[in-house]
Amino acid sequence: MNKTVLNLLIKNKKKLGLIAIAISILTWFLEFYGVVYVCPYCRTQRTIIGLLGLSLLLPNTRNWLNLYVATTLAIFGFFVASYQHFEGWKKIMSGKFIWGEQWYLNSWLLSGFALFIISGLLLLIWTSVKTIDTNSKLSQ
Repeated sequence: MNKTVLNLLIKNKKKLGLIAIAISILTWFLEFYGVVYVCPYCRTQRTIIGLLGLSLLLPNTRNWLNLYVATTLAIFGFFVASYQHFEGWKKIMSGKFIWGEQWYLNSWLLSGFALFIISGLLLLIWTSVKTIDTNSKLSQ
């Protein structure tokens, strides 16, 4: 039995989809209750994370329509998160960057996490169990 991280992620696709949906819902509630500020970039990223999580709950994630919609959403999410993240880098390079009192709510940091989550979800949607099983047999 191959116990790689990739196999573990593939076996738990549905759970990861539910976690992505929970992250999306939790962050929406944080905004509605005024814990975080209203940010159109953040709204876009959290919505796309939730939609990609829903995509992982489908019985066949490798359906061409699901792959098309998920990839299109992820590209839009990459663009928005990359733009927000690059704005943070511009502030860092110009010496105007401030972490703030609540450093864990910094948009530069959160957009980096969003890039990581969106790319991971999309790669998980595109990965098939058949591919992983074939590769594990070749390595034995």
